[in-house]
Amino acid sequence: MPHYISQWSFTAAQVKALVDNPQDRESAARQLVEAFGGRLLCYFFKIGERDGLLISEFPDNESAVGCTMRAGASGAFAAFESRALLTSTEAQQAMQKAKTTSVAYRPPSG
Repeated sequence: MPHYISQWSFTAAQVKALVDNPQDRESAARQLVEAFGGRLLCYFFKIGERDGLLISEFPDNESAVGCTMRAGASGAFAAFESRALLTSTEAQQAMQKAKTTSVAYRPPSG
């Protein structure tokens, strides 16, 4: 299954709720991912621009996007973004396609 990375920032209200009532958020994330046919591989809180990160697998892009949209629609996040990840093998296959494709990109001309 394709892999995805998601990162988020909680709203100030959600951060306050976590401080006032410390709780496990991994189980809620796992439940959401699994509802879309995915598998949660890892879940982390982090220091920096975003508050958390997870890596997951989904059967297809539609499932991954649906999961992201459901999370974003909750109102709990000031920011929520997901990206597709490629394994080394998948990246090599993409490199091979770039090498063997004969059409060159023609940039805009002025």
